[in-house]
Amino acid sequence: MELTWYGHSAFKIKAGGASILIDPFLTGNPSWNKGWQEAAEGVTHVLLTHGHNDHVGDAAEIAKATGAMLVANPELCGFMATKGVTNVNPGNHGGTLDCNGFTVTFVNALHSSAYTLENGENVYLGNPAGLVLHFENEPTLYHMGDTDIFGDMALINELHQPEIGLVPVGDRFTMGGAVAALACRRYFNFRTVVPCHYATFGLLDQSAETFEAGMADSDVAVLIPTIGEPVQV
Repeated sequence: MELTWYGHSAFKIKAGGASILIDPFLTGNPSWNKGWQEAAEGVTHVLLTHGHNDHVGDAAEIAKATGAMLVANPELCGFMATKGVTNVNPGNHGGTLDCNGFTVTFVNALHSSAYTLENGENVYLGNPAGLVLHFENEPTLYHMGDTDIFGDMALINELHQPEIGLVPVGDRFTMGGAVAALACRRYFNFRTVVPCHYATFGLLDQSAETFEAGMADSDVAVLIPTIGEPVQV
């Protein structure tokens, strides 16, 4: 499995013959600042955890340009359809979707979900989710989306046993580093965790140091990739 982090919560995962962009906030992302074309090359799927602008990002443009399957909740899929996206695969909490080479299961996340239009109007886009990706011969990956800690993370681990965790740690809009470390240690048996959703904007924690400190004496590898450079996980 190959993973590329583009800053914030945007990732590309290559596994199972698929090339998957998750929450492709690329244009306007100060951590990346290179637009979406390079990251979108060869993409087969676009997955969205929720409807905030800093997660939807360039999803419509990428899906239209590449023909990639867009996987999200029904409200987001409908919203993307109004933007000209035709290849959508909607699902919701508890549901598992066959995405041709892997599956996606929608699980809980404690957050909100609306898209802000240019005129300032907010569009309701369903409930936020975490996404669990299962592959036949690759590790199971869990993108938590934007969330706080919650006790049913234990059930997510029991049901899915994810080995790779993409974990928001930036505080204010998600759990901070200390709580994120507690979530990973108490509820999961991850092999590798990748902290995200930090340092993008001034309101967020500017490093993952608190999370790293919280994970320091565990057996879990904390991976902080260089932005835009693929790594094996």
